[in-house]
Amino acid sequence: MMLRCVWGRMPGDKAMNYRVFRGAFCGAMLIAATPGAVQAQIPTETFAQLPFLESPELSPDGTHIAAQLAINGKQRFAIVNVTDASKIILIDPGNSDLNGWAWVNNDWLILTVGGTAPVEGDSWYLRRTLGVSADGKTINVLGKNLAAQSADDIVWIARDGTPHVRLALQTSIYTSDPGFWPEVRDFDVSTGKSVRVQVPYDKVFDWYADPAGTIRFGRAYDDEARSYRLLYRDSPGQSFRTVSKAGRDGSLASTPAMFLPEPGKALAYDDNDGFDTLYKYDLATLKTGEKVFGVPGYDLGGIITADGGTRLVGARYVDTRPRTRWFDAKLADVQATIDAAIGDRTARIVSWSRDFATMIVYVGGADRIGAYYVYRPEEGVLHMFAMMNTTLGNKPYAPVKTIRYKARDGLEIAAVLTVPRGKDAKNLPLILMPHGGPFARDDEEWDWWAQFLADRGYAVLQPNYRGSSGYGDAFTKKGRGQWGLAMQDDLTDAVRWATGSGLADAKRVCIVGGSYGGYAAFRAAQRDTGVYRCAVSFAGVADMPAMLRYDGAFLNGGRTKDYFREQAPDLKGVSPIYGAAQFSIPILILHGKKDTVVPVKQSRDMAAKLKAAGKLYRYVEQPTGDHHFTQYTDRVQFLKELEAFLKEYNPA
Repeated sequence: MMLRCVWGRMPGDKAMNYRVFRGAFCGAMLIAATPGAVQAQIPTETFAQLPFLESPELSPDGTHIAAQLAINGKQRFAIVNVTDASKIILIDPGNSDLNGWAWVNNDWLILTVGGTAPVEGDSWYLRRTLGVSADGKTINVLGKNLAAQSADDIVWIARDGTPHVRLALQTSIYTSDPGFWPEVRDFDVSTGKSVRVQVPYDKVFDWYADPAGTIRFGRAYDDEARSYRLLYRDSPGQSFRTVSKAGRDGSLASTPAMFLPEPGKALAYDDNDGFDTLYKYDLATLKTGEKVFGVPGYDLGGIITADGGTRLVGARYVDTRPRTRWFDAKLADVQATIDAAIGDRTARIVSWSRDFATMIVYVGGADRIGAYYVYRPEEGVLHMFAMMNTTLGNKPYAPVKTIRYKARDGLEIAAVLTVPRGKDAKNLPLILMPHGGPFARDDEEWDWWAQFLADRGYAVLQPNYRGSSGYGDAFTKKGRGQWGLAMQDDLTDAVRWATGSGLADAKRVCIVGGSYGGYAAFRAAQRDTGVYRCAVSFAGVADMPAMLRYDGAFLNGGRTKDYFREQAPDLKGVSPIYGAAQFSIPILILHGKKDTVVPVKQSRDMAAKLKAAGKLYRYVEQPTGDHHFTQYTDRVQFLKELEAFLKEYNPA
């Protein structure tokens, strides 16, 4: 299989010269073709580089790619010509976050951005969807006079070539107003004009449309009754009726996945066997039928459709790494052909034209950052389009694998293990690194924190502790009410596995984490005396009652006090800030001032408590930092602080 380079320049951007742009899109192919010895220690700045291109989406005709680009350490939205990268449109989001994008037709896209804004004397995170012309000359704000959009706001995109989308929007921020619950409006993205197609329903927070755009399902939640409802109607002229009910912790039976061309037939997700699985669904009886696809031991991640959303062609899931099961024979053959050509690397088809004649393929692995390629099945050639990191190139770095261990109560837990390249996996210094969320998970994909630490000589273990996502309903529920308790025990049990197996030196273990992982680092320093030598918290939660006051959706539960007690029976008791005097190890605390997920006050107050208690800590606040490391300078600072701290308190 050949590799062909796509050359280009970045016009209109004074901060970006031709040489740098060309290297990002093509230059690293030379690195892959000319292997050399891996450096003894890779510069910190190399690991800190933002991925050059992220989340590419092909236009329906396969001629353009919409993606996020990293330019001089900043993120930009870009529309790039597939065959001529010199033809590129750049949009600077300014202080807004790039939340997502999708093609409506060949001439128009929608781009969702978000940012904090003052509302009624308070700070709110607001989202807006923009209609963007493919030539970049026109940007229309959709619903600019209708307040903020709800989280899952893109309900439907037309597939007939017309520039229409349907969005769910709130018109009020107050729960007492009917407008707090989203209505659905049909927007012409080329003009920004809209008409309302679905009025708000009390307590309905999520709407589902069929391929024609008709709103057919709604999901409602009643905080006082602590229950969910699923609403359904057969046609636009009918009223909605409740077809399923469930308590907060129960299942809402089947959740619609797609409507089939056959009248009265659909596909739906259901977890009646304990895992999210795809079933046939009868719209007349509202009952599930034959199982279409599921993965034993894992939840289904989503489906892939064609023909305007009426034909199922694939399903995505994650076991040890992301995978796709293709039901379409031609697409399955394409995947097999690419897999055979790339050796020990992994390939994912991430985007495609409407006729699947042009595809974007990611080729990489857990031990290499990878690159994006353009692939046309009729041609059978992978054309390199963009390297993720031109310095790292396509070479393999620290090896990664999944291990399993038993928690103290017998629960089996999967964990991702990264070890230094070229070293025996014995008696190594260990970094225990719990993921954020906590409803999330780690898998065998490139991780810049883990690879940096492995390059510095550490083994890195990332446990998918109870409450992590992807392992079924029962596993998720085991995390309920266990912040800082059994979830924390799972982490110390991971350390015991690592030291007991001979992998790690029990005297050289440090815990490092961000967000929930940062909370776990705080909690470890407070509670788990003798397990860790030091701790590092990035953007961690320290004060759970204060976090609830800041974000009522924290702990996934509205504002019902009973549910809070279920999630954490004693919020203060599991909040590290109330146990500063119990901290037994040095801790490094970092937090971005512009973090809108976990406010910087969490770390500021924790540092103040540690200072008052006379504990050993270092607090670093990043003036322009956010929760997701969207800037290169913040990533560099974090890694340098991390490395210096570990050299002092847990040297490799």
